[in-house]
Amino acid sequence: MPPYVKAQHDPGSGASASTDSAQYNLSPTEEVQRLISRGQLSEAETRLNSLAAQQPEPAGLERMRGMIHYQRNNFAAANLAFEKAILQDGNDLLATQMRGVTLYRMGQPAAAIPFLERANSPIASVNADGTYVLAVCYLDVHRYDDARRIFAQQYKISADSAASYLFMGRMLLRRDHPAESEQMARKALQIEPGLPLAHLLLGQLALSRSNAAAAVAEFEAERTINPMNGEVYERLGDAYLRALRYEDAQQSLNCALLLEPNSTGPYILLGQVLLKRDDALTALNYLLRAERMDSSNHLIHLLLGQAFRALGRKEDATREYKMAESIQNAGENQK
Repeated sequence: MPPYVKAQHDPGSGASASTDSAQYNLSPTEEVQRLISRGQLSEAETRLNSLAAQQPEPAGLERMRGMIHYQRNNFAAANLAFEKAILQDGNDLLATQMRGVTLYRMGQPAAAIPFLERANSPIASVNADGTYVLAVCYLDVHRYDDARRIFAQQYKISADSAASYLFMGRMLLRRDHPAESEQMARKALQIEPGLPLAHLLLGQLALSRSNAAAAVAEFEAERTINPMNGEVYERLGDAYLRALRYEDAQQSLNCALLLEPNSTGPYILLGQVLLKRDDALTALNYLLRAERMDSSNHLIHLLLGQAFRALGRKEDATREYKMAESIQNAGENQK
């Protein structure tokens, strides 16, 4: 999730922070904010606690306390601090926005929306992250028209344009809403039948449903509109492979290689196609090239094992099968 990435710890000493404070003539609260921005959270918290003992308490301290908790991923404590900051100052829009972002991170998008909406217009140009989170919250509660409006604003396109609907389709697929994603892509094509990438999205959706024939039709339509896009040929080659159209798959994947020579996908798929066509030697050449590009891909090693086995090289095949299993097990252990 991109918004509000946790700050990296700055190893600078307290003495250097004090020197900076004097150099830039910072107030005590500005100094705390500077420490937070530099990731010196423990020192910032110590100074904040000292300031909080003053009467009256300086403005903005609870917001800064919330930022410290947020950057430590302690969202419950951050939420309480931002809530207190808003009670102290109802016009603290940064605290308002950060409470919304925190609630989203706590898995409460519906609760987050009112805070994000209130802060969005006045400070959206300063902090685009909050605007993005608001749009994602709209997605999560199925307010798709509102989400489309926000995304269109960010990307400076008309909310009712074909591009806006296609963007929504891609975002909905990313959020695992395939049916709604397809609706948006088809709406985009209704508005602009020649829109690039819309058929590509529909083809991806068809592949996810294991409907190879529908995927082929969509990718072929995309190829007509968008003939210089290497990804189109790679996806089309994959669809042909699944439809058992091996010669068409090989031709399409060769086109993909010409356009995207540094992508491993076409090499892997060509290896699969050539194994299906009983050409293990040529498959091996493509798969070895893919392995040089990405040696940690377990599928490449699995296919290399199949190629070596077809060529009668049993020791090499066993080595590759073991490598594939080792990489796969390592990946599962990391989850």
